[in-house]
Amino acid sequence: MVEQRSEERALETVMAELAELEDPRMRAVNEKHGDDHGVNLTRLRAVAKRLKTDQDLAERLWATGDTAARLLAILICRPRAFTQQQLDEMLRDARSPKVHDWLVNYVVKKHPSAEALRLAWEADADPVVASAGWALTVERVVKRPEGLDLSGCLDVVEAEMRDAPERLQWAMNHCLAEIGIRNPGLRARALEIGERLQVLRDYPTPAGCTSPYAPTWISEMVNRQTAKDAS
Repeated sequence: MVEQRSEERALETVMAELAELEDPRMRAVNEKHGDDHGVNLTRLRAVAKRLKTDQDLAERLWATGDTAARLLAILICRPRAFTQQQLDEMLRDARSPKVHDWLVNYVVKKHPSAEALRLAWEADADPVVASAGWALTVERVVKRPEGLDLSGCLDVVEAEMRDAPERLQWAMNHCLAEIGIRNPGLRARALEIGERLQVLRDYPTPAGCTSPYAPTWISEMVNRQTAKDAS
């Protein structure tokens, strides 16, 4: 009982600290991107650094459903401490884009069940869940392409990307670009798919940044690598 009360007090203390860090102006900016929190992420990381790894507190923070608390939970958790089922449930419950992205990148990618989750999620009927599967496929394309059916990935992208919901479309587009960048034998096909589908062609891109339009993205990254190799 004493231990439980101590854990409850620890959670209350952290939640109060997060409330103090809340900035209404930052919340207004974040809400434009679908994220319902107003905590500066640099300050959030400082809190996580002070708390260090604490799986029990991480699970309690996640259970609050609060977006800032869940982001903090991701930073202080032990990824391998979760079961595959827990991660599946967490992903399906993570509707905030930032929580979704951090969960995939900071937790799922480090988990032994990442490949099993990739295969299950990529084929899921929920486009938000499917986007997580495609994000894991991008990870495979970039770091561990052995055994991955890249032509099959392009088949799916070609058939489904243009009409996919936004988050899934972005993940598929990222996969298309990475395949084209990293695989000379498939580059022409990746470029042709991107040019024909025209996905994100008119996306506003700040000066100095690379356009997410796959043909531009592929060409620019390949040119950079070619210049680097020649120097």
